[in-house]
Amino acid sequence: MPRIIDFEHVLQRMEADGFRSLYHNSGSFGFSPGAGVRYAGWVGPPDASIRAEARAQLRQFAPPHAQRLARAAADVWAEHLVGAIWMMPMSHWAYELEFGSRDWMPAALREAGMDPALLSPRADGSAIQFDSNERGPFETLVERLLAGLSSSDFMLAFPGRPALCTVHHHEQLWWQTTNPALHALLMEHGSEPGPSEDG
Repeated sequence: MPRIIDFEHVLQRMEADGFRSLYHNSGSFGFSPGAGVRYAGWVGPPDASIRAEARAQLRQFAPPHAQRLARAAADVWAEHLVGAIWMMPMSHWAYELEFGSRDWMPAALREAGMDPALLSPRADGSAIQFDSNERGPFETLVERLLAGLSSSDFMLAFPGRPALCTVHHHEQLWWQTTNPALHALLMEHGSEPGPSEDG
């Protein structure tokens, strides 16, 4: 079953892996400056708010968007980023479960095998850890986040591996990596954005 990793341990491990905390006590992390980060954006519905300079790094996914995006993320994890995966709010759990996503997130967590009562008191970005044999619960929860988030974002981290992924509330996954081969693989998913992306 998925388990909780206390934020203190999350922070120590992420910093040891060369990442930096972007917001105090949150699950928001980034690569250190000068790390040579490459980006890949997986988008569901067309989004005219995406900056023009980012469009070359986009891959468009067909409907059903949340389901296809979650399945592709699980494929990348299982095939190219093998090991444990962490899921963290880029705000904190108390906010998400009491305000930001309280109408649907408790049920989504229970569906993935996690008791929301264990997370709701945590005003930090403690991680839910999924191990390699827990693809089903992971994929389900990513799909629920993509479909349900309206203003908040979540982060996926891969301890010991050079990758991060933001689960964005516009039904998108934004990948970061310093590994050129992984970046090339990420850019093979989905298809090129269509003209409707420009609005």
